[in-house]
Amino acid sequence: MPRVALDLEDPEQLAVLGTTGWRIAPGLVPGEPNQGLVAELEGSPARLPDYDDSWWPEGAEIQERKSSGLTFGWYRLRFTVPSQVKGQDISGARIWFETNVDNYGEIYIDGAIDRAIGVITGNNTPKRALVSDSATPGTVHVIAVLVGNAPLGEPVGAIFMRYATLAFE
Repeated sequence: MPRVALDLEDPEQLAVLGTTGWRIAPGLVPGEPNQGLVAELEGSPARLPDYDDSWWPEGAEIQERKSSGLTFGWYRLRFTVPSQVKGQDISGARIWFETNVDNYGEIYIDGAIDRAIGVITGNNTPKRALVSDSATPGTVHVIAVLVGNAPLGEPVGAIFMRYATLAFE
């Protein structure tokens, strides 16, 4: 099958996935004091697929610059695999999530990170993470991306995602 992709910022293309878009919240642990930055934290619950993000704003703009200095934020998208994308039957296709974040990021697919390819380091570094080896229409997936401003010792700029794409190949 030829590659077919969806722009995860376009409301019409997001509708194909049964979603209204991204939810974004500040902090390593959203809603916690000090943005959840505590010593010896052993993981943020925001990475998990069943995490309750219903209180986060819906349809958030991923390219909007967030905060400055030492800051973290989560970008989450829950979607349903369709049977067709742009007229192509995608059953059995590989599904890839593609993004570029400023500056540091971690990609969690259904709560798991592929430690070899799921960590984004450096400005303008494109990444691809496998969502599914074989698309099954009706399956629900959650993409959670933790973004941090870097370098941690002297952070510059702000956090944001440059783009987000879901590719079927």
